[in-house]
Amino acid sequence: MIFERFSPFKNLFSLLNQQVRSFARDPFPNKLTHYLHRAKLIDSIRLALRSNSPNSLNPLLQTRLLDSFVVANAFRSAPSADSAISFFENLKQVPNFAHSQNTIFAFGTVLAKFKRKEELKALIGDAKDGKFNNVKVSFMNLLFWYSTAGELQEVLETWEEYRNEENRLSTEAHNIVMGLYAQKGMNFEAVEAFRGMIDQGVIPNSRTYTIVIEHLVRLGKLDAAMEVFTVLPSMRIKRTLKQFLILVEGFVGGERFDVVKSLLKEMREDGKLPGRAMRIYLERMKEAGFAGETDEFLVEMLPDGRIKSVGSCEDSSDEDEDGDDDVNEGVDVHTVKLKPWLDPKALANALKQWSPEVVTILEDAKFVWTGRLVCKVLRNFTSPETAWNFFCWVASQPGFSHDIYTVQRMMTLLARHGNVELVDKLINKVRREQMILPFSTIRLLVEFYGISKNADAALKVFRDDRTLCGHISMFNLMLLYSSLLRALTKCRRNTDALDILDEMILNGICPDIQTFSGLIYHFALQGDIKTVQQLFSMIRQSGMEPDAYMFKLLIQAYCKCQRAALAYRVFVDMRNSNLMPDAATKDLLVKSLWQEGRRKEAVIVEERYEETDGVLPLALRGHVWTVSSEDLTRVNIVRVAFGILLSELLSGKKAMVTKGNDETFMLLENLMEVIEIEGKEKRKWIDPNIENFYPINGALSLAVLGEGLLQEHPLTGQAW
Repeated sequence: MIFERFSPFKNLFSLLNQQVRSFARDPFPNKLTHYLHRAKLIDSIRLALRSNSPNSLNPLLQTRLLDSFVVANAFRSAPSADSAISFFENLKQVPNFAHSQNTIFAFGTVLAKFKRKEELKALIGDAKDGKFNNVKVSFMNLLFWYSTAGELQEVLETWEEYRNEENRLSTEAHNIVMGLYAQKGMNFEAVEAFRGMIDQGVIPNSRTYTIVIEHLVRLGKLDAAMEVFTVLPSMRIKRTLKQFLILVEGFVGGERFDVVKSLLKEMREDGKLPGRAMRIYLERMKEAGFAGETDEFLVEMLPDGRIKSVGSCEDSSDEDEDGDDDVNEGVDVHTVKLKPWLDPKALANALKQWSPEVVTILEDAKFVWTGRLVCKVLRNFTSPETAWNFFCWVASQPGFSHDIYTVQRMMTLLARHGNVELVDKLINKVRREQMILPFSTIRLLVEFYGISKNADAALKVFRDDRTLCGHISMFNLMLLYSSLLRALTKCRRNTDALDILDEMILNGICPDIQTFSGLIYHFALQGDIKTVQQLFSMIRQSGMEPDAYMFKLLIQAYCKCQRAALAYRVFVDMRNSNLMPDAATKDLLVKSLWQEGRRKEAVIVEERYEETDGVLPLALRGHVWTVSSEDLTRVNIVRVAFGILLSELLSGKKAMVTKGNDETFMLLENLMEVIEIEGKEKRKWIDPNIENFYPINGALSLAVLGEGLLQEHPLTGQAW
């Protein structure tokens, strides 16, 4: 009787269990179909967020397709903070939906972008209180949000909290602080942030130099910005499309089209396809009579008429290429014109399981394939096999043909994974069709063959295929030799590496200090002392002197291979050169000497280290094979521009650098005279309106530094 009485409930539980299992089962046959349905839903939400109808969003939130991926991308597409907030509130009514790290970060970014500070702080408070389950707000999230919102005080407070918890912060954390200082025109603080970053041993990345270049251009210091940009290849720092855009904008504005011509040439050598943001500046250059230099790029930037717009919430088009949406809030949903949403990374992930079925679905989706879109999809493939299948398939699609940008993208991906035969096929295609490869592609092939341990393939590219990029300057040839030497050492081809080094020098190409540092570090780790000594003598024969970073590498390498006696000799040579290792390197040396029973030497190291009057030296700057201390010192020339600017501000005068050096030096000479005056007389000469914005003593100190550097590198309007 009891079982009979509960049998209806038993049937109900069985039915619910079946429904749950059905709901949990993936309704899509493959990831590509799932991606396309998601894209359609995201487009519908994007249109609803731009509509005048407040209820148009609710039906879209009831579908089982709604997940954190869809919501995060919908937030990123929100046209205003109000629409994003409305979307966030509507999500509270959706049962079983839980926010993720991605959705909260996307929503917070929208609030920061539109300067909705109160709502942003409320969101952060809710996240910290655990109202979004396991969502955590990191210090980096806070730094990004506050800097995007322009909240300097909150950024600095978060920065201090972060530093109290972490001994060494990431490069990006430093970038955020420095970038916000620069954005607010706080030149002294920006320079100090940059100097502190380097002094703490944090290696700047491409974004660091983007901030520096952008700020110098904003200040009108185009030559200084160009100097920093020119140094980047020697530091093996990747030059980005944004850096090119900033410089092109600045030099076009100054009508210095000769510099823009050289920048466009370097863009080709770097294999960069300019974005549409550069179009307006190239059109101005064309109007000035430089059609030949700009037409090739402008053709690539023209809107593709094949790409249709999403016209209504029911539109299911999935055609797209990268671009910004230019729409207005508060218009009727049926009149909104948006490019269909597309995420190259998500699409590449959906194509992982390449099969005839996936190919059929992909063809039915009717994407408009452009060179720019194909490059972005290729960049996000992790499997070279899938990338190759896609590369071959897309070549047969209507209206598409591979260009040098898609070919080079495919070649570098294959080289990274050691697919030599397929790379050779593409090289033959380049040679057959008389394409010109970017120089950067040749370098990447050599470097990636080193990563994939294909030394013979790297040598073949260097010997036989480098002519495909046309004429190579002596500087670029030095970089290519350096990449080959690094690849050979990765493959443990020591004899070949030394032969290439000899060939390089016989051809009149002197390796830079970081190339020597990489070779010395490699052979020192292997205990090949004889080769290390030969390399040292070659450095001095070439007129260079080992820098502090090279000495540091040697000490570390010798200690790692338990040759503390040799490490001690390096320490002595370093002291004789008036250099000193940093604290960590000194501690490693002392520890190694004690372990090997060399107590006397360990005591000597400690005693000589104390001769620095208790002031510990800053972390040595540099990186094996890439950055030298000298390079980072050269980049400090940005202080020249800041020093001049501060001298202008301090004096209340304007230094007209473009009219000649005499006037600039005259201003700085006046500044130096005033600096020598003590007390109130100095304050009288300083612009009284500036003390509220700059620490006077620090600004004067920086201006003195700028004056000293300026005399070493006078501003002549040419490369220094």
